[in-house]
Amino acid sequence: MEKIEMMLDAAMAGSFSETTFDESRLSALETQFAHYLSSAETSAQNLAQEKDKIKSLIADISHQTKTPIANLLLYSELLMEEDLPASAKAYVDALHKQSEKLRFLIDSLVKLSRLENNIISLSPQQAALDPLLESVTEQYTAKASEKGLSLHLNETDIHAVFDFKWTAEALANIVDNAIKYTEHGTITISAASYEMFVRIDISDTGSGISENEQAKIFGRFYRSKIVQELEGVGIGLYLARQIISGEGGYIKVTSTLGEGSTFSVFLPKEQTFFQNC
Repeated sequence: MEKIEMMLDAAMAGSFSETTFDESRLSALETQFAHYLSSAETSAQNLAQEKDKIKSLIADISHQTKTPIANLLLYSELLMEEDLPASAKAYVDALHKQSEKLRFLIDSLVKLSRLENNIISLSPQQAALDPLLESVTEQYTAKASEKGLSLHLNETDIHAVFDFKWTAEALANIVDNAIKYTEHGTITISAASYEMFVRIDISDTGSGISENEQAKIFGRFYRSKIVQELEGVGIGLYLARQIISGEGGYIKVTSTLGEGSTFSVFLPKEQTFFQNC
């Protein structure tokens, strides 16, 4: 047992080598262990190579699609300024909306692929929540106003552990959904502090989500039949959950059909808790 313990210590230190060469059971065990470590090292190398290939593929997709989509948006915007028949204007408007949808989809898939393949790593740090929530609110105030909605932020002095850029991305996706699926009323962003977590609530007065769909909405590309006619690709909430989970947090939803929804984002309150997750 002492010899096996020494073998394991050497393997963890990366310095294992066979020392017994006879017909004993210990010698056979050393040989098997050496073969296993060699196989594991080969697998790790193959995995690293595959990750490099995926990284290159994602970079190529991002680069090769950026210009064509930007051109589609530009030319559709130029056409919208022309004096066109009503039917043609409707087609150009549809083209512009679908181009925007395509850009959002490609951007989201690239971000998601980078996160899932650990190409992008989250770097949560303890910081004040208020600047984060203000940033998201400012980003969507105009969009809410265009629909006649009020986007309200309750100020807070709470601190939490989060990656500013990626948490803003997650919260933005939730706020964007709230605006899409709310026809009148108010969208409120607030925060509360607990012993181990901080909770960020994004509440709306929209269409709501049925109880049997609340567990499905975080699935990739899932869209409720109720909102099929509205814009969206069904990836925003999935991306938000991946980001928050990667920070050691989680998302919950409470909703009443026809009355509105509240998405609650829970973030670790202390850096030590995140490190243990």
